[in-house]
Amino acid sequence: MKKFIMGTAMALVLSTAAHAETVGVSMSKFDDNFLTVLRNGMQNYAKTLNGVTLQVEDAQNDVAKQQSQIQNFIASKVDAIIVNPVDTDATAAMSKIAAEAGVPLIYVNREPVNVDSLPDKQAFVASNEQESGTLETKEVCRLLGGKGKAVILMGELSNQAARMRTKDVHDVVATDNCKGIEIVEEQTANWSRTEGSDLMTNWLSSGIEFDAVISNNDEMAIGAIQALKAAGKDLSKIVIGGVDATQDALAAMQAGDLDVTVFQDAAGQGKGSLDAALELAKGEKVEKKVYIPFQLVTPENVKDFVAKN
Repeated sequence: MKKFIMGTAMALVLSTAAHAETVGVSMSKFDDNFLTVLRNGMQNYAKTLNGVTLQVEDAQNDVAKQQSQIQNFIASKVDAIIVNPVDTDATAAMSKIAAEAGVPLIYVNREPVNVDSLPDKQAFVASNEQESGTLETKEVCRLLGGKGKAVILMGELSNQAARMRTKDVHDVVATDNCKGIEIVEEQTANWSRTEGSDLMTNWLSSGIEFDAVISNNDEMAIGAIQALKAAGKDLSKIVIGGVDATQDALAAMQAGDLDVTVFQDAAGQGKGSLDAALELAKGEKVEKKVYIPFQLVTPENVKDFVAKN
């Protein structure tokens, strides 16, 4: 009887181990407000799943380091890998490494350059960037009445999101309703609040005049707001927009400083990427592109949005 009980216990242990899954996660960098929400969302969701373990690494914005992390995950025999790419132009090599090892790979948030030719067992989970910059700029255009001067704060140009959101701005400005808007300056501030502030300070020092600030993300928009306030500018006369609907951005909007942001569900992307990784690890099929919807947030709906989120 004792042998039977021990055998049954061992079978249960082996059964549990067989269903346990380990997912390696390489984030482009931890020191980013939006990506922190994404990472926390993924980790909090993993805690609700039985037998799921995450190995989360910080690539520190280093492509070589990120590629090394992927190779280490494979060597440690993880069941799947999730990557938030440092450089979206470097993803083809990462896909090749994972495909040759037969390990499922999910890209999250930043669209890989090879998104339309991903190997089997690979997918992309994010929000459709064509929507974010479009929603933001259409609202800025509406607030400007279709005319005025605008500056664009761009994210890291190695990221497809920055390039796409900037293209969205130009596409909207080219439409009949918004063609009275002139883009007088556009430069990268690398998604950074500090760099956004510095860039805005430089523009103000150069005497550049504008009626709107269209930022690829909230962090740069908040940096621009800080610089404008420091320069004594009247924010009620300048339309300022961002993307992400971070907690700081929502606070800035409720304070009357930010005029528009676009909610990008970071936690939802984290959850969606983990779901996709686990499904692929089990041999199930997933869509090559999984999109989490954006939502426009303005001073008119910000209270309801905060209450619901």
